[in-house]
Amino acid sequence: MRPLVHPAIEAIRPEAILHALSDPSRAAIFARIMGAGCVEACASVSTLGDRVIPKSSLSSHIKVLREAGLIRSERHGVEMRNHSRGAEVEARFPGLLGAIMNAYASEDSAARAAADAGAAEGQTPSA
Repeated sequence: MRPLVHPAIEAIRPEAILHALSDPSRAAIFARIMGAGCVEACASVSTLGDRVIPKSSLSSHIKVLREAGLIRSERHGVEMRNHSRGAEVEARFPGLLGAIMNAYASEDSAARAAADAGAAEGQTPSA
């Protein structure tokens, strides 16, 4: 079994973080791991909204996040546990993660508001 690559905090590069979080699926996966602190089962982050990420894609996304230094993965038997390194990254690059994750949150809020407005326009008033 190949060893897992985890860059030292000093080796983490902002461009690797930007690349890792440029994919909305990876950003959502990271947000879930960051919110939970530790995710013991990858299946718990494989569903994003109404979409299920295939295992092969999920594995690839986890690898990109790990190699960017955003998460730490540990093998426990057949299970992989993923821990957020958000606090370490925040200490090295203050404000970077917050800015990226807030941008996604703002975009999601705007999309939900637009969907709600569209749904409201399409409704007919009841008598």
